[in-house]
Amino acid sequence: MPTTTRPPAVAGQFYPDDPDRLQATIMSYLNDADAPDDCEDYPLVKAIIAPHAGYPYSGPVAASAYVQLACSDVPVKRFVLLGPAHYAPVRGLAAGGAAAFETPLGRVAVDESAIADLLALPGVVVDDAAHVPEHCLEVQLPFLQTLFLDFTIVPLLVGRATAEQVAGALDHLWDGPETRIVISSDLSHYHPYAVARQRDDETAAAIVALRPEALREDSACGLPAIAGLLAVARRRGLDAQLVDLRSSGDTGGPRDRVVGYGAFTFSSPAPAAF
Repeated sequence: MPTTTRPPAVAGQFYPDDPDRLQATIMSYLNDADAPDDCEDYPLVKAIIAPHAGYPYSGPVAASAYVQLACSDVPVKRFVLLGPAHYAPVRGLAAGGAAAFETPLGRVAVDESAIADLLALPGVVVDDAAHVPEHCLEVQLPFLQTLFLDFTIVPLLVGRATAEQVAGALDHLWDGPETRIVISSDLSHYHPYAVARQRDDETAAAIVALRPEALREDSACGLPAIAGLLAVARRRGLDAQLVDLRSSGDTGGPRDRVVGYGAFTFSSPAPAAF
């Protein structure tokens, strides 16, 4: 397997490239987020959906999901990251070929054995050309690095894929509570503020109801990844919750053409034995 490290592609653009400033920025978002009052007996959050725009726009919403994900005393050893391929055409799911991903906060090792196993599934390939410029997974890593220690990642970009293909990969990687899932996706794109809010409300309702069939084709850039998670979550009896729903018009951008951001959690009925 490779020994290369994938360097950050959008440090200094989507988020600060100075480690101290980056850490302070993330902590400010987490401190401002609506965290659970008490993590004792809190349902184990198996998966989240979090947005992936530049931090000034989507960072506060992403933090709303991450404070829920961190509310558990079960050690997390691996995060499965899925998001849309923005910069290169991908058929199916594209795994990264690097042995680690780097951010200004350090290196995160890739679970190379999991990648090797996934390649046996239909539609899963290694495609570094898609991963090198991609921001959607990278911007999630500093949140994980701030909140968790000693974990690996399984980075997957989703292109022209069916919900069944995504669900198959998630089932393959599901494991126990030591593995968690992060779906990286924004919601509606470039509508006026009021139109975006209405569409994002509809999308949020479909997600919370675990109804991938109710999602519009243009509801989210990460639609196939979201649909695959919803299918698995429904089959496994997870409970979906909306924890934050805003847009770039709420977090600092103009309101004539906004991008929607949602934070969602998917919880097990009770923590699995560990």
